Amino acid sequence: MAVPKRKMSRSNTRARRSQWKAAAPTLVKTVENGKVVYSLPHRAHVVEDQAGTALFQEYKGRKVADA
Repeated sequence: MAVPKRKMSRSNTRARRSQWKAAAPTLVKTVENGKVVYSLPHRAHVVEDQAGTALFQEYKGRKVADA
């Protein structure tokens, strides 16, 4: 494991950490059963019945996992 040769100053440490920024996720807008739904691209989504009970997960029209 790499070990620093000298102690890093507080200002340098904080300047380095300040560059870490969270990026907003890109959402995809789709219309399902007359409702507008926003979801993350390339992720499986949960298919629910009329009562709202989760049935399974689906990706690209295929069942990929039981919920």
